[in-house]
Amino acid sequence: MDLLLIALCAFLASGLTLYSGFGLGTLLLPVFAFFFPVEVAVGATALVHGANNILKVAVVGRHADRDLVLRFGVPAIFAAFAGAAILGYVAHLEALSSYTFGARTAVITPVKLIIGTLMFAFALFELVPSLRSLRFDRRYLVLGGLLSGFFGGFSGHQGALRSAFLTKMGIAPQAFVGTNAVIGFLVDLARIVVYGSAIHLAGSGDTFDQTQWFMIAVGCLAAFTGVLIGKRYLHKFTMHTIQTITGTLLLGISLALLAGII
Repeated sequence: MDLLLIALCAFLASGLTLYSGFGLGTLLLPVFAFFFPVEVAVGATALVHGANNILKVAVVGRHADRDLVLRFGVPAIFAAFAGAAILGYVAHLEALSSYTFGARTAVITPVKLIIGTLMFAFALFELVPSLRSLRFDRRYLVLGGLLSGFFGGFSGHQGALRSAFLTKMGIAPQAFVGTNAVIGFLVDLARIVVYGSAIHLAGSGDTFDQTQWFMIAVGCLAAFTGVLIGKRYLHKFTMHTIQTITGTLLLGISLALLAGII
C-alpha cells in the first residue's frame, strides 16, 4: 500500500508538472514525509524530481531558450546552494511543540513550520485569481531566478515562481516546457550535491535504508511513466484546472504540516 501511494502520486504529479512546470516536488514531498523525517523526505523528493527532469530534458530539452536558461537558471543555481545549506542548519533545531492526535503524536518542528508556510503561500498563488494571473517582466529574470532557486534548495518548491516568470516571456509552449525542464534539473543537481555533502561531513553514513531506496526507485519509475503518458494526453486539461487541483492539494498538505500531523 505504501508503494502504491508513492507510485500513484509520482505518476499523477509528474504528468501535471510536464505542462504546468511545477507540481511533482510539492505533491510528492508530503507523501515521502509519511515515511521519512521531513528533512530526509526533501532529499528523497529531490532524487525523484531530478531523475524526472533528466527524462524531461531528454524529451523536450532541445526546445529550451538558452538566454532564459543563462539569465534565470544561473542565479537559481547559486541561490539553490544557499537554500539547501540553510535547510541543513534548520533541520537540526529541536521540536517546538507536540500533542496527541488520536492514536499518534503530532510534532511541530521548525522545518515543518517553514515548509508548511511556503506550501501555503504557493497554494495561494494557484487559488487566488489575482495571484494566479501574476506575471513578471523580463527585467526581473535575475530576481526570479534567485527566489525560485532559493526555495528550490530549501524545500524543492521553486517551480511555481519559475513558471510565473517564464510564462511572461512570450515563448512558445515547447520552449516553455524545455526551459523549465533544463533549469529545474540544474537546480536539482545543485541541491542534491549540497544534501550529499552535508551528510558526508556529518559522518552520518547512508541516509536511506534498503526499503527507502526501493521507495525512491518506485517513485522514479512512476514519474517517468507519468511524463511519457502525460506528454500525449494532458494537453486536454486547461491550466486553470491544473492550478485549481494543485492549489487545493497544497493547501490541505500545508495545513497538515503546520499542525504537525505529517
